[in-house]
Amino acid sequence: GGDGKSEAEKEREAEAKSGRGTVTCSGTAMTGETGLPADFPTIDGVVFVKASEAGPSHVVDGFAERGLEDLYDDFKSGFEDAGYAVLFDEIEEDDAEVSYKTKDETSEGQVALRSCDEDKTSVHITNRPAE
Repeated sequence: GGDGKSEAEKEREAEAKSGRGTVTCSGTAMTGETGLPADFPTIDGVVFVKASEAGPSHVVDGFAERGLEDLYDDFKSGFEDAGYAVLFDEIEEDDAEVSYKTKDETSEGQVALRSCDEDKTSVHITNRPAE
């Protein structure tokens, strides 16, 4: 597009419109670091495809070939097992969120899950320095 807007600006506008973050239902696994905290729980089946910066936040997008509720439960228990505080969690029919603060309290964020279909779920993680 020749509208002079950066990709990041377009993405932020799209995110603001949807209010739900990026939905990623497929892609190739990224190589290298995700940029998430070292003790961030590893959840079976989650494939990360993209990591980016949005101001002070670090955003990681991916998906899993698993159902929404299954993944939601795993993230919640993964955070608890890692000693993270779960600040907020909510699950609805086709989306779910889990907000967390890391064990060392240096960062916090949110995992937003969206159903792609019954057996595939989008994973959108935003991690930022804690206040």
